[in-house]
Amino acid sequence: MNDADCIFCKIAAGQIPSTKIAETERVLAFRDLHPKAPSHVLVIPKDHYANATELAASDPALAGDVLAAAAEVAVAEGIADSGWRLIANSGPDSGQDVFHVHFHVLGGKPLGPMVSA
Repeated sequence: MNDADCIFCKIAAGQIPSTKIAETERVLAFRDLHPKAPSHVLVIPKDHYANATELAASDPALAGDVLAAAAEVAVAEGIADSGWRLIANSGPDSGQDVFHVHFHVLGGKPLGPMVSA
């Protein structure tokens, strides 16, 4: 299930190039084009789900696969031991701007507080 207008669906289908970090049959990890940390990788399910709530409700096993892929990315990026952050914005109030669920794996420097006032 894919959305023909979704940029992440197009990346998952290979229609838009990306710098792949990891890939399985159902999950893709690729570098963020506008990194917020020395290591900034996006991890997505290849199937289209609008947000984390929808993914968890529709396919909990895939949600687990995405989380496992994020941990593998942290190891591959060399940030697993020093610490890394996993962020999934879900819905407009969170700042989600691409409505295909995606998880940011960030690390490579001290990241500071999670939310600033």
